[in-house]
Amino acid sequence: MTKVEVKNGNVDGALRILKQRNVGLSKKVRERQEGYLKPGAKRRKEQKENIKNSRRRNRERY
Repeated sequence: MTKVEVKNGNVDGALRILKQRNVGLSKKVRERQEGYLKPGAKRRKEQKENIKNSRRRNRERY
């Protein structure tokens, strides 16, 4: 169970931190469900993700 401390009554900030932690946790769970990947396949998957993310960032900029 994930816990977040509310400081100075800032519930919105604590909620934002909680959501960020849950996104990271679900990503880890998905990676474990996929099982073992060969090093080359893992590298190709990461490159594909990086290309997708860079294109998304470029779209958001302009």
